[in-house]
Amino acid sequence: MTEKKKLKVLIADDEAHLRLMFKSMALSMGAEVAGEAKNGAEAIDLFQTHRPHITLLDINMPVKTGVDALKEIMEVSPDALIIMLTSVADVKTVEKCLELGASNYLLKDTPLEEMKKLIKETWDEYKKA
Repeated sequence: MTEKKKLKVLIADDEAHLRLMFKSMALSMGAEVAGEAKNGAEAIDLFQTHRPHITLLDINMPVKTGVDALKEIMEVSPDALIIMLTSVADVKTVEKCLELGASNYLLKDTPLEEMKKLIKETWDEYKKA
């Protein structure tokens, strides 16, 4: 995934150990972590400040949910590439996120190599569009 400019990733999850895991994964893929948010409101602010290439956005967060953050981000940046993160396979919520503009979703218990593959495939598809 390394190109002339590093891929910038924003990580938004209310659990510090998961932010650390996603950060390590992003760095191992040659990406740069543009920021880390612990709630939906921070995610929106960091997105607007850093304009990342990819945002990993947890669905269930305090202050503002990932769904609310997704709505706000898509309003200001309809072409944003956002991958929703969830620990619960709540099909209705995931479908709603995809309808609102999320590019994909990841279950948090997905093996690391599969996560990397899905992120890379989502990024490659996004670049083609």
